[in-house]
Amino acid sequence: MSISSERRTVQNPLLRYATEAGWTYVPPDEALRLRSGEDKPFLHAVLVEQLQRLNPGVVTHATKAEEVVRRLQALRADIEGNREAWEYLKGLKTIFVEADRRERNLRLLDPDRPEDNRFHVTDEFVFRSGARRIRADVVFFINGIPVLVIETKAATRLEGIAEAFDQIRRYHAEAPDLLVHLQLFALTHLVQFFYGATWSLSRKMLFNWREEHGSGDFETLVKSFLAPRRVMRVLTEYILFARKDGELTKVVLRPHQMRATERVLARAHDPQKRRGLIWHTQGSGKTYTMLTIARRLLEDPRFENPTVLLIVDRNELEQQLFQNLEAIGFSRVHLALSKRHLRELLAADTRGIIVSMIHKFDDMPADLCTRHNVFVLVDEAHRSTGGDLGNYLMGALPNATFIGFTGTPIDRTAHGKGTFKTFGTDDPQGYLDKYSIRESIEDGTTVPLHYQLAPNDLIADREAMEREFWAAAELEGVADIEEINRVLDRAVTLTNMLKNPERVAKIAAFVADHFKQYVQPMGYKAFLVAPDREGCVLYKEALDRHLPSEWSAVVISAGHNDPAHLKRYHLSEDAERRLRQAFRKPGENPQIFIVTEKLLTGYDAPILYCMYLDKPMRDHVLLQAIARVNRPYESEQGQRKTTGLIVDFVGIFDNLERALAFDSQDVSGVVQGIDALKARFAQLMDEGRHTYLPIAAGEVGDKAAEALLEHFRDKDRREAFYQFFRELEEVYEILSPDPFLRPHLNDYQRLAEMYRLLRASYEPHIPVDKSFLRKTATIVQQHTHTSLVHEPSATYEIGAAMLMALLNAEQPDTVKVFNLLKELYRLVEAKGHSAPYLLSIGERAEEIRRRFEERQIESQEALRELNELIRQLRAAEEERRQRGDLAARPHAEQAFTVEWWLRLHNIAPERAKEVADTMEAAFAEFPHWMSDRRQEGELRKCLYKALFAISVSDVVAWTNAILDLLRRATDA
Repeated sequence: MSISSERRTVQNPLLRYATEAGWTYVPPDEALRLRSGEDKPFLHAVLVEQLQRLNPGVVTHATKAEEVVRRLQALRADIEGNREAWEYLKGLKTIFVEADRRERNLRLLDPDRPEDNRFHVTDEFVFRSGARRIRADVVFFINGIPVLVIETKAATRLEGIAEAFDQIRRYHAEAPDLLVHLQLFALTHLVQFFYGATWSLSRKMLFNWREEHGSGDFETLVKSFLAPRRVMRVLTEYILFARKDGELTKVVLRPHQMRATERVLARAHDPQKRRGLIWHTQGSGKTYTMLTIARRLLEDPRFENPTVLLIVDRNELEQQLFQNLEAIGFSRVHLALSKRHLRELLAADTRGIIVSMIHKFDDMPADLCTRHNVFVLVDEAHRSTGGDLGNYLMGALPNATFIGFTGTPIDRTAHGKGTFKTFGTDDPQGYLDKYSIRESIEDGTTVPLHYQLAPNDLIADREAMEREFWAAAELEGVADIEEINRVLDRAVTLTNMLKNPERVAKIAAFVADHFKQYVQPMGYKAFLVAPDREGCVLYKEALDRHLPSEWSAVVISAGHNDPAHLKRYHLSEDAERRLRQAFRKPGENPQIFIVTEKLLTGYDAPILYCMYLDKPMRDHVLLQAIARVNRPYESEQGQRKTTGLIVDFVGIFDNLERALAFDSQDVSGVVQGIDALKARFAQLMDEGRHTYLPIAAGEVGDKAAEALLEHFRDKDRREAFYQFFRELEEVYEILSPDPFLRPHLNDYQRLAEMYRLLRASYEPHIPVDKSFLRKTATIVQQHTHTSLVHEPSATYEIGAAMLMALLNAEQPDTVKVFNLLKELYRLVEAKGHSAPYLLSIGERAEEIRRRFEERQIESQEALRELNELIRQLRAAEEERRQRGDLAARPHAEQAFTVEWWLRLHNIAPERAKEVADTMEAAFAEFPHWMSDRRQEGELRKCLYKALFAISVSDVVAWTNAILDLLRRATDA
């Protein structure tokens, strides 16, 4: 059996494993019957029945259930509606019960008793949204509601995951009234298995289940991912909706976040243990983990209506957390406005969530709340509970459970040891759960960082740095940017030197040039971190002399007594929110944020690539700041961010051991000099020169192309080269322009041309130029004057005549094969919708390509088969011209497609014509067969009879193939 079949190798096994895991398979025809039409998303009868079963005394009859169904169908077809659909699944919605004369909670599923739910799966799920029609591969239903869609691709499709992801994005655009109910999606082509949340379509939010679950075959991956109990838990407990700068976003938690949540809940239920430390690196979703834990604590009946305190140490974080809680939909949230207010809330035995800054516990009386069901979640625990504040906090709540969260490694100082002592006493290793920087990089949650020291004449005076910054005793293990600021306020010589107008002017000129050459061409954005608020203003004014003023913006805290030149840059909340939103979006201004304190913690902008650092920092503060640039990012055009860059103007990275007071094993791999990338580029280029460039050595033109195409007919070889070139290209993207690259440039261009040749030949469905990153695309356009494989012009007609010309061209056989296959693919793509008979020709061409790549046939045999295919194409074109009335007869084109499918499967022309004539009448009689199940059944009968009449043995398989082909033409 061929492994290139998507259905046989991937889709059918997935369905089999799903049923073995506990889902009931429903054939497409039966699913359509249960849905009552292609424009209906629910298994209607199942949903109506389950609504009554799960809501006794609330949904007491079918009419009431139908009312709920109408409400679900009326949801807004966007992310706002998707959140409302999720609230229905969570049981957060109500319905008015006349008998009780009040609203009662409505349950669409029961996560506590999985056996009371009904789990269905179907495939080839056709959904019609207005004039548009999609066909999803596999859809999963709980109680008749679609909750998960999986797109499968053939195991041999190199770009299968990318293509499947594009389909998911297309479904959101073309069938939002279906996607409004779906909460999760997955993508697989056997080897890889990715998943994500619907309405969250950034590539960075696509997670690799194979990596997260560990090793295992396809069966293990599918059954573990689709275990009904697990799917229910993810749907109801691990999806979050939140607003970020006013925009609604959606996330599904990753396994390390789920693991930490479960461990905290277990600790909260353990009467013998009252402490725990969650050590999850910056950028790994720590805030969402905290919010999920808070929600689960409140919802768990075991905790008997608890109080959950969320403690932060900065006013900005307090406001962010409070806004997040409101956006997520918490109903009982109290923001402690003052020390007195916090004391009143605790003394009044307030339940629900209380958000407070740590300093509001100052002088708090002991034993203010002695209940055991009080849970304190402390953000940035490495700096929040130091000194007396921690004692007041724990003294006021003597029986509470305290869970600390930190995103930075625990430092070697007494301060760091104190964090372990405060929160880690109940665990031998000192923490309840750990997700290290190294793990986050391996998982793709964060990207590695590289630094580059600025030219010597721009780096801060080393003596002043040594005397006034490095020697400051209070900076040992510093955990708060305010401590850094206090030291810098006293470091008069250093701060005056940093803000020297001549130095600021030089650095601004350097930043402007560097940004235009390195950062902007990649489509990314930057932070410029100034020594203080006044420094931000000085840099803004200097930068405006080199860049358009709208490219940059200052974001600083406002002070009541600020002088006029600072007040000019005060922003209202709305203005700052708009700037933060625009900064996250490619192509919009501002492109550079000038900051000193604000946005250095808690601000997440994946498009941020470069940080120009001109403020002395160290330890936790430094790690938190540079973590702003470690978020992965991929644009809709495929632009990938694989690292973050820090350009250092103060010399901090001259001595990393000194700058980061952490164990080397914790920060290893976090940040490396740009020289490491240069060494890697040189190493990769050596590999390219020794492994790949010699393949076509001594050959030119078409002979070189033939040698390369022949060598890379082996799929594993191609994939290895693609992987090699992508890494090489990513490093080139970061380093360019640089004099270091000059000796490598010619060979790099040759490798890029080789990559283009292979992609254009073996993957004709992928736009080659779009697969290049921006800087490589530029040099390819500038220096690749001719392509080794025929690059068609859009100025002439694609058709059999042009293909015959290619067939007779003076070129090596291997090159001819790929030129013909490429042009046949373009022909089918361009005209398959208007002339669907071409789709069957495309299928034959694809089969020739597969056999040729797998060396089942050689180039001469492939050319003979392509010659025959082109002859048939020319005959089809000629007959279509002779039958000039096809366009005038509504169903003649479909009949002509049937005729040519049969002729391509070795049915004599006159017999194929007989079937076509019969089917033209059938298509006219049953014009809605694609959407009407009854008409499809009648049409099938006609086709069965017509195929029997010409002695076809397997009429069912042939009928399915022909009707699938016609559907594809409609979907094209």
